[in-house]
Amino acid sequence: MVDPSADTQRLDDPGELLRRASHRMRRRWVEVLQPLDLSPHQVRALRAVVSGESLRLSELAERLAVANRSVTDVVDALVERGLVERGPVPGDRRAIAVRATAAGRELLGRAEKARTADVEDFLGRLSVAERHQLAALLHKLVD
Repeated sequence: MVDPSADTQRLDDPGELLRRASHRMRRRWVEVLQPLDLSPHQVRALRAVVSGESLRLSELAERLAVANRSVTDVVDALVERGLVERGPVPGDRRAIAVRATAAGRELLGRAEKARTADVEDFLGRLSVAERHQLAALLHKLVD
């Protein structure tokens, strides 16, 4: 039989609370992206490609901290939708670079606006001071 107090005790554990908040944010992000027919992985890749002039697939995989094969699958889906395009790397006939299209930039902008609105909604219960405090604490953990 499961101890009913076990779940209550876990709610006092900062690690568990952080995991739950992160999980909830991830679920919300997936839901926000559904109308745009994008996955979180595709948005991360699109964001990386948009932020640079062009990226080799290996550079993109490194930025996203994923295997080359995984980034190839994500890029294939983005190419199919016309959000990025593959092209040669000047001076290296074997290398392929990925560049964002205008459609990719536009869709990323829509995704980012939707994300911002959702984060505002999610954090709406916190005061401005609490948001700053949360940001400061999270920076300590990730920096």
